[in-house]
Amino acid sequence: MSDTISTQNAVSPWRFTVAPMLDWTDRHCRFFDRLLTRHARLYTEMVTTGAIRYGNRDALLGFSPCEHPVALQLGGSDPADLAFSIEVAEGYGYDEYNLNCGCPSPRVQKGSFGACLMLDAKLVADCVRAMRGATDKPVTVKHRIGVDDRDDYAFVRDFVGEVREAGCRVFIVHARSAWLKGLSPKENREVPPLKREVAYELKKDFPDCTFVLNGGIADLGLSRELIDAGMDGVMIGRAAYQNPWMLTGVDGALFDDPMEVTRLSVIEAVTEEVRTHWAGDEHALRAFSRHLNGLCQGLPGARAWRRTLADPKAIREQGPELFHYAWRQAFGDGFSEEDAAEER
Repeated sequence: MSDTISTQNAVSPWRFTVAPMLDWTDRHCRFFDRLLTRHARLYTEMVTTGAIRYGNRDALLGFSPCEHPVALQLGGSDPADLAFSIEVAEGYGYDEYNLNCGCPSPRVQKGSFGACLMLDAKLVADCVRAMRGATDKPVTVKHRIGVDDRDDYAFVRDFVGEVREAGCRVFIVHARSAWLKGLSPKENREVPPLKREVAYELKKDFPDCTFVLNGGIADLGLSRELIDAGMDGVMIGRAAYQNPWMLTGVDGALFDDPMEVTRLSVIEAVTEEVRTHWAGDEHALRAFSRHLNGLCQGLPGARAWRRTLADPKAIREQGPELFHYAWRQAFGDGFSEEDAAEER
């Protein structure tokens, strides 16, 4: 599979992507998201190379076939470990492997990966070469536009240039610098100013590469504006998680292929998934209930919906029927399919 688009009018596979989010975008979240959009590219939580080498691989890497296209984001800085992780992951059928060069958390810094990797572009290039040697799928990099006081354009331009020489052709640009000391991960998503113009400059300097813009994008209108202005795609994170119903507009707004879906049809599909594959697994049921928390945002009764999904007694007693039960508690039996779809 090529990392670049061969025809001028072709739609990039990275036109709309849902960000990798630690503790959020697990397989249950991605199953749910895929019910809302056929075309969005989905990403796993970051999985470290050490976890893949020593952990429960099925739990870490397993996913449902319906999730495609789905990318595995890896955390690591050792080329051999990254290549090994991809060799293992290839057995699961991922569509892409993404190297995390953007996370600023102290835990990630301690492992010498994430945003601190940007300070060693040659090492990142070596990692990309090793990763590409282990797969014929696209190997991509998610990065910031600067690190600490290294926030000049030349720094990120040279980083991208070095990694491009290693064969990477897809860059997901979080358009904020990362501060490795003095700011929390949450503050790193909000305090450093957004500089989207940097991503557009990168696109001009590396026109053969795909650039996906990340950071501060909360709706499809802005997504379309950024793409129309020259970006190959956008990546949305928390906005898509907190208000997942927005994803039902992606296929029509950005791919000219509207998707017909209602909240009730989503509930039916999730209920069937739990009955078929996760019956008796309270952890999975709790995960689904957490991810569906925002499904009814904007509807009358949304608070009761959220309250029921978080109720330990309801989770324990209702099992796979939890979502039907929560719907009745929130909206009653008379709330129609049309009512449920009105926020689409």
